[in-house]
Order: sequence, then C-alpha cells, then structure tokens
Amino acid sequence: MDFNVKRLAADAGTFLSRAVQFTEEKLGQAEKTELDAHLENLLVRAENTKLWTERIMKQTEVLLQPNPNVRLEEFVYEKLEKKAPTRMNNHDLLGQSMIESGGEFGPGTAYGNALIKCGETEKQIGGAERELIQSAAINFLTPFRNFLEGDFKTILKEKKLLQVKRLDLDAAKTRLKKARMADARAAAEQELRMTQSEFDRQAEITRLLLEGVSSTHAHHLRCLNDFVEAQSTYYAQCYQYMVDLQKQLGRVAQQSAVASVHHPLPPASFPSTFSNNNQSSVSGGASNSVPTIPVSASLPSVSAGRSSSTVSGGFNELRSSNGSRKARVLYDYDAASSSELSLLADEVIVVSSVPGMDSDWLMGERGNQMGKVPITYLELLN
Repeated sequence: MDFNVKRLAADAGTFLSRAVQFTEEKLGQAEKTELDAHLENLLVRAENTKLWTERIMKQTEVLLQPNPNVRLEEFVYEKLEKKAPTRMNNHDLLGQSMIESGGEFGPGTAYGNALIKCGETEKQIGGAERELIQSAAINFLTPFRNFLEGDFKTILKEKKLLQVKRLDLDAAKTRLKKARMADARAAAEQELRMTQSEFDRQAEITRLLLEGVSSTHAHHLRCLNDFVEAQSTYYAQCYQYMVDLQKQLGRVAQQSAVASVHHPLPPASFPSTFSNNNQSSVSGGASNSVPTIPVSASLPSVSAGRSSSTVSGGFNELRSSNGSRKARVLYDYDAASSSELSLLADEVIVVSSVPGMDSDWLMGERGNQMGKVPITYLELLN
C-alpha cells in the first residue's frame, strides 16, 4: 500500500513538473530544447504524407463512388464488419432499362434490337466498373488506409512520448539552475543525465520510424502503378465494348435500310482506320493500349473530299461505257444475301455495270468472287 501511494505521489509530481514546464515555455519564461534539423524535417515530411494520403484516398473514393449516401452506408458496414449489400451501378441500371424497353418494342424491330444491344453493352461496362472498384480497393485504398491506421499512429505515439521526454529534460535543466545546495545540485545533475539519456533514446526511436516513411512512399508508388494499370484496363475494356457496339448498330441500321428501301447507307461509325486496325485486346490486362483517336476523325460521308456531282458522274460514265474500273472500299459491308459481296474497308476491288441492275449497285469482283456491292461504299480510282 505504501509503495502504491509513493508511486502515485511520484507520478503526480512528474506530471506537475511537466505541466509547469509546458506552461512556462508557452509564456516565454523557460527555455525549450529544440530538436535537430534532420528530425524536424522528418516530422514535417511525415505530417505531409499523412495529409496528402488522406486527400488522395478521399478523392479516389469520390471517383469510384460519387454518391455520398452510398459511401456513408459502405463506411458504416465496414465499421460494423458486415458485408454491404450488392447493388446495381448506374451502367447496370441504364442497361436494364434499355433491355426492358427493347423487349417492349420488340427484338425483331431495328429499334428494339438496337436498344437490347446497347443495354447489354452498358451491363458489360457496369461489370468492368465493379472490377475497377474492387481492384482499386484492394491494391490502392487498403495500403493507404493501413498506413494511416497503422504506421502513422505508431509515429504519433512515439512523437508524443518524445515530447514528454523533452519536457522532463527541460524541467531537469530548470531544477539544476535553481539548485543552490551541493546535495541538491548533485541530485539535479544526476536527474539531468538520466532524462538526457531517455530523451536521446526516444529521439533515436522516433527518427528510425520517421525514416521508414521513405519505404512507405516506395510502397505507395507501387500501389499507384497498380491503380493506373486497373484504370487502363477498365478504359480499354470500355473502348472495346463501344467499338463492338458501333459495329453491331451499323449492321442493324444497314439491314433496316436495305429491308425498307433497298438503299444501303454507309455505317454510322468512325472510319475503319480507327475502328478496325487500331483496336486493342482487353484480354491482355496491363498490356492493353488504348488507340489514339485521329484529330480529323469525323462521321463518314460520301461527299467527304469529293463533290456529289463528281461521284455520280464517275459512276454514270462507268455504266454508259459498260466497262470495268478499280474502286476502293470506304467502309466494311456485310452481305445481306448470297447475291451480294462482303467488303472490307480499304481493299481494292474491280467493279462493273450490269444492264438492268439497280442504279445504287454495281457488280464487284475480288479474285474469283463476285457479287453485288452498294456504290455508297465505294470510291472509284483513276
């Protein structure tokens, strides 16, 4: 009992001396031991690392989940250590609406079929978005959060202990200055040596922890690379899905036009130099490279780079001469029947006019293959 009382009295005395030292420092009535410049710089770097890690985490969470109510709900589930309910994202909801409306209008109609195809693509993008969020949470946000809740809390703990040891050291210095009697002065010197040793030891521990922030930066750099890789994969997947959708919609529009007026139109998509040769595969993960869209890319038009009179004049001359000419294919074309010839953009074929054939069509030859081809997909060569 006596030992506990003495221990409590000693602790109270130590706490009081620290409080007095702290107050006198704030009032400018006592000297304060300054940390060395290297340690101060390490402390500033650690604080900045904590500050910017928090900001990057917050903005990443906003990017991945823009809805603040959903973020709050997920935070509550995380604190309760429960799994958040699975919910459809915006792409899933849009895709579902398109598919349902397409079914209502009829999958056999051009519009209904196009809506269903768009809806399926939106759902694919929704799935890719979930994969991005999962990857970012595991490989990017979790390591950042571990630093804030683990390493940095340890640094704060040791920093506070260093502050306590410094107050003890400065209080011992003050007592030594005030000591007049030889015995009191000897005791004060002994206390100063002990507090100086404890302060130096704690400063070394804190310094080692703070220097470990360099390893944290290296780790976060690897996490950043993982995040960029996940984003690259996501955007490459989305690009590929949309290019495939453009092709499907182009075929739907073309088949609809042929069925209604038998007058094929060029597909409503980007030029083949963008949609075919430069496509990247989404199955390659990090190796995906999103193609660069040419600045001059625009919706194709029969009149681009040549007047309609020149075009019609060239084909009229071909029909009147009953001869043949070489022609370059402007866009991909899928044959709608066995009497037609499928075309690939940029290939060169031989075309000729057949008496009695519709004015919108010519006879095309590629090697030993022959079939009708729409003139709106062709450019006659000199």
